[in-house]
Amino acid sequence: MKKLRVGIIGTGGIANQHIKAYMAIPDVEIVGGADIIPGKARAFLDGYGLENAVACESADELLKHELDAVSVCTYNSTHAECTVKALEASCHVLCEKPMSVTLADAVEMAKAEKKSGKILTIGFQPRYDENSAYVKEIVQSGKLGDVYYVQTGGGRRRGIPGRTFIEKRYAGVGALADIGCYALDFGLNTIGYPKPLTVSAVSYDYFGKNPKYYAESERFSVDDFSAAFIRLEGGVTFDFRMSWAMHMDTCGDFIFLGKDAGLKVKQPNLDLRGGAWDGPIGEITLMHDDENGNPTSTPIPLKHMEKSNLFFKKVLSFVTAIRENLPAPIPTSQIIYNQAIIDGIIRSSECGHEVDIVIPEI
Repeated sequence: MKKLRVGIIGTGGIANQHIKAYMAIPDVEIVGGADIIPGKARAFLDGYGLENAVACESADELLKHELDAVSVCTYNSTHAECTVKALEASCHVLCEKPMSVTLADAVEMAKAEKKSGKILTIGFQPRYDENSAYVKEIVQSGKLGDVYYVQTGGGRRRGIPGRTFIEKRYAGVGALADIGCYALDFGLNTIGYPKPLTVSAVSYDYFGKNPKYYAESERFSVDDFSAAFIRLEGGVTFDFRMSWAMHMDTCGDFIFLGKDAGLKVKQPNLDLRGGAWDGPIGEITLMHDDENGNPTSTPIPLKHMEKSNLFFKKVLSFVTAIRENLPAPIPTSQIIYNQAIIDGIIRSSECGHEVDIVIPEI
């Protein structure tokens, strides 16, 4: 089998997970990496014993090396630029989450994907957790009846990251895009990704900008807490909250309310930096009436899966889709709705009232 020639654009922290996964897959060759910081790509590649791989200081330079696919691991505000360039260079793309910052950028990425005929998939590794998929299976089975309300919950008590995550020029937004996009994807994917219609939102930065709580408060220019009331097609309401820091252990459980039953999904942990829906989930409980019409609760046992590397599964599914000419594992047709909500939350928070969501034809 001909080796799949792969490049990595952006060699910061998350790129380590990508390169480890690629190196564990047979017949994948890491051709090179690119980073705008001089020497960073070289050090990154050498750290994995890839002295013969090319190190570049721009995506343009790396894309000249006849690649089949790339991972885009740059900071959020350059996801669109790097992804479009890679698609125009006839590369399949695995872009880290969030898809972008604005809806306009996400639309540009989707249009470039359509024009190129290549795969563009977005990096939501929790999709590959067996129990997260089990929640979707339960909801889609009809046990709950029509779902009319979804609540995210979660949130970190103390968990503000550093580096480029906290500056608007790089990240675009803070907790909303870093871990909030995971909660949006879990909820939306579980109920079939209905189209978002309107958003009313608020965002705060009380912890990030306070030196009492965060040492780099002078650099902080994004949100550390966002909440939103989102109306979805089909009469479904999405109640969203996510934080990097707050005086509370959690904003609540993830819940799905249906006309016949409800489903509660707990976080796997409630430590200071927990609270993100970025991996496995916790306990699942079905809330329903018993045979006599009395309200009751039924714990649903988690599937006993062996410890699994969700990042590896994410990258493997991308490689498999390329080799077998399959659709994108996590398609932009879904994630553009996720991005539209993030865009709506940003706009609503800035203007102080509800905003409409209008998604152009791709």
